[in-house]
Parts: sequence; C-alpha cells; structure tokens
Amino acid sequence: MKSWLRRKSIDQLTQHEEGRRLIPSLSWPHLVALGIGAIVGTGIYTLIGVGADKAGPAVLISFVVAGIVCACAALAYAELSTMMPAAGSAYTYSYSALGETIAWVVGWSLILEYSLVVSTVAVGWSGYFVGFLEWLHASFGWNVVLPQALAAGPHVEGGFLNIPAIVITFLVAGMLIAGTRESATVNAVLVVFKLIALAVFVAVALPAFDPANLEPFMPYGFPKSLGPDGVERGVMAAAAIIFFAFYGFDAISTAAEETKNPKRDLSIGIVGSMIGCTLIYLLVALAAIGAMSYTVFGKSAEPLALIMRELGHGTAALVIGVVAIIALPTVLLAFFYGQSRIFFVMSRDGLLPRRLSLVNKRTGTPVTITLFTAVLVAALAGVARLDEIAALANAGTLAAFTAVGLCLLVLRKREPGRVRTFRTPLAWVVGPIAILGCIYLFFSLPSSTQKWFLIWNALGLGVYLLYSRRNAVLGKGTQA
Repeated sequence: MKSWLRRKSIDQLTQHEEGRRLIPSLSWPHLVALGIGAIVGTGIYTLIGVGADKAGPAVLISFVVAGIVCACAALAYAELSTMMPAAGSAYTYSYSALGETIAWVVGWSLILEYSLVVSTVAVGWSGYFVGFLEWLHASFGWNVVLPQALAAGPHVEGGFLNIPAIVITFLVAGMLIAGTRESATVNAVLVVFKLIALAVFVAVALPAFDPANLEPFMPYGFPKSLGPDGVERGVMAAAAIIFFAFYGFDAISTAAEETKNPKRDLSIGIVGSMIGCTLIYLLVALAAIGAMSYTVFGKSAEPLALIMRELGHGTAALVIGVVAIIALPTVLLAFFYGQSRIFFVMSRDGLLPRRLSLVNKRTGTPVTITLFTAVLVAALAGVARLDEIAALANAGTLAAFTAVGLCLLVLRKREPGRVRTFRTPLAWVVGPIAILGCIYLFFSLPSSTQKWFLIWNALGLGVYLLYSRRNAVLGKGTQA
C-alpha cells in the first residue's frame, strides 16, 4: 500500500537535472498580467450568455457563488505555491502531500482542464472573429466571410471544421515557443486593451440599466433542475459552468519555477488577479443583465458585442469585437502555458514519456511538449461545442481545486513548522469551503459531464497502471 502513496519531499521538488530545468525570467507584473489575462476572457466575453440562459438575471448570484469558491481555492494556491516554488501546480502539491496515485489523478484532471479551456477559448475567439468578418462584409461589402463549413464545428448546421480556432491555437503555440518572458510581455500589453474594452462596455451599458430586465430574477430556481426542454438550469447549474470564468490563477502557480522571486511574487499574482477580476466580473455582469433581457443574448457566441449592437451603439460593438479578437488570445496563452508546464512536469517525473520534458537550450522553453499540446488542442477546438467543453473543463478544475484545499490542510498538520511566506488566513475555514464548494459545484454540472469525467479518469488510471507507475522517476527524498 505504501508504494501507492509514495510522496516527494518538498525540498526535492526544486532539484532538477540539467536540460530539464526551466529558466526563471518572470516578475510579479508578468504574473498579475498572466492571471488577469487568464481570468478575464472567455468567461465574461462569451460564457456570460451561457450562464444567463441557465439562471436568468440570477446569474449575478452564480458569479458570486463561483467567486467565493475560487477565492478560497486561490488563497490555498497562494500558500502552497510560495512554499513549493516548482512548476506543476496542484499536481506537484498533491505529489508532496497526498501521494503519487492521487497526484496522477490530479495531473490527469489538469490535462483535461487545460486542454479543454484552450479549446473553449479558441472556439469563443472564433465566434468573435467570424462576427467581425460578417460586420466588414455588411458595412463595406468586403468579401471576407468564411463559409459556414469552415467557421464552425459539425455541431452547427452546415459546419464542418472551425478553421479560425485551429489557426489561433498554433499562433499562440508559436509565441510560447519563442520564449516565456517575451510571451508574458506581449500578454501584459494585450491585457490592457482587454480591460479598456470592458470599461467601454460598462460605460455604455450601465446608463441603459432597466430594472425590468431583472424580472423574474430567478426564473429557474437555485439548485440544478431539469427543465421540460431537457436542459439543466438553475443558479447552481450556471455557477458550475461560469466557474470557468474565474479560474486562471492556477496558471500562475504553474509559473513558479520560472519566477525570479517566487516566495513574494506568486502570492501577489494569485491573490491580486483574483480580487481584481472578481470586481470586474460583477460590474460587467450587472451592466449586461440590466441593459437587456437575458433571453436576447443568452444564446449568442458574442453576447457583449450583441448587447452593444442592440442598444444602437455599433461603434462600441465594433470596439469590443475587435479587442476580443486581439485580446482573447491572452487567455489562450495563459492556459496553453499552464497546460504545457503540467505536461512538462509529469514528463520530467517519468509519469509521461521523458523525452517530452527536454528544454530547448536557445529559448529555454519545452518546445516538444508545446507542439504536442498544440496538435491535441487544435484537433479538439476544430470540432467542439463551447458549452460542452467548458463544462467538462470545469470538472477537471474542480477536482484539482478540491485536492489543493486538502493539501493545504494536510501540510498544516504534517509540517506546521515549515516556513510559509504567505499564510492562508483562517485556513481551517477556507480549506473546507474550497473542498465542499468544489464538490457541490461538481454535482451541479450536467450529468453527462460527470459521466465523461469519470470515464476520463478511468482511462487515466489505466495509463497509470500500465505505464506511469513503473516509469516514475522518484530519486532521493521519496517518502511513503
């Protein structure tokens, strides 16, 4: 039994062989921008429509619920990342606190999360890009509209392959291959544009606030329930989907090994980006719900731009659409970065093929694993549905967040004397809220999502038993 629970010591996590070591090049402004770039994105630009369709105006409560759970998880991440400044995020923490088998499940869930998040964002970006091309055609007569077969996946009538989603995935992969610091700097610039676009939306939509649009406030109730149309709705059903809108700070924790001063900068990046983004989300959601009935924009792939057009502000809609096209790739970059680092660390530990964890000497980036991730994600983005892959991505994240909350409590008991440059306040309250909140959100996901998540992890355990467990590179410092 001990071999199933073998652990790596915290000290061992920062000891890596030459050629498989990432280069520290990031400072706290890069991390804050990475966090905001990851968090403020598809969730508010596109999934606000999906959430409103499931909860009505009460999607505002859905944002609050998801935000509270994520805030507790973020505090746990901040303590663990500064205590263990190594790449790998929840997977690494679980390897040290909970043992290899659970770490594998968490890592396998993170692979699901990041792969599907990047695919979701690519599909969301494609929606705005196609909408922009249609606007150019309608306004100027430019013949730039893509045929439906190349603008959407097979789930859309007339669709076959989402070419824009595939193209943007490979463009972001190329940026990451070019260099981590260079990518982070470009990301920081684009984040500024994204925040300006949201400010424009609030400035235009808030004056159009109509209290009548908030009635009925909670048309589908609070808990998840199955409607007569066969769709699961309710405040918690929406929270379980738009939970996707809040996470992204975990991508910051994957940058621990590449941060110059991780013991200080990681907590600033994680907590700072989470607080800022929560305030932004609530303001934008309130402006959207108040300006227009959720029934108008609930089904749109570009809800914010649609609201602007319906209010007669075509220029503002154009600004939001253009900035979404320019800035949504910041979300792609952040999560793509996180995905490649999760793959990288699991490969370096031997749980995935070791040759994938080689670092390019010139750029200091794991080129092979980045290209592998690009092919995987592009294949999925080309055919996937936005709402379905967002829900499944949430399942993987909820599993990881649950593990992080548990790691926080386990290490508080096991290593109380360990230096913690950031200590989670009220850890024995915050940890259980993160754990129980994530479990409740998981059971609020669509039943089909829960089923596919279990199938994914059953497949993962098969891979672990047949390959990963006997190929793990444990080295000195392994504990039972």
